[in-house]
Amino acid sequence: MRKLVIWNLMTLDGYFEGTKPWDLDFHMLAWGDELEHYATELGKEGDLLIFGRKTYEGMAAYWPTATETSDITAYMNGIAKIAASRTLDKADWNNTRVVGDIVAEVKKLKEEPGKTMFVFGSAEVADVLLKVGLVDELRICLVPVVLGSGNPHFKPAAEQRPMKLIDSCPLKTGAVILRYEPANPA
Repeated sequence: MRKLVIWNLMTLDGYFEGTKPWDLDFHMLAWGDELEHYATELGKEGDLLIFGRKTYEGMAAYWPTATETSDITAYMNGIAKIAASRTLDKADWNNTRVVGDIVAEVKKLKEEPGKTMFVFGSAEVADVLLKVGLVDELRICLVPVVLGSGNPHFKPAAEQRPMKLIDSCPLKTGAVILRYEPANPA
């Protein structure tokens, strides 16, 4: 069975972006050779990226014309991608298709052969998939900064969702990569 993993950078106070869309300057506090290596390894593990509409639009505006030449750029432009959206008609970014019912799609994909599926960013999509029990693992790079306000990674929920720590890896930048799995899998 394929795994679904949520990957994101998050501040100490729980935000995955600042008060404005794509306010991600805090990412540079965590970035360095270790996180770049980690990101490259993610590329070897996965064969599908899932984005919500807003994250898809931002990624699709950046990666196809990214000027840096790296394994990460090649990975982002080459890998299969899903844009979860009820409003997009089509996706122009290479190897992307639009899916209206992400829950049904992920259930189907988890039964098929393949590598790990990743949700990058996309807090709303991640929240939906967490609530229905489709997430196998959370990977959070905890960035050593308090923003004070912004867009929270985890959305309000009617009940607690206990997690079990799988691994933690401190980086030279002071960031920490945390890996969790749901304590009570669906």
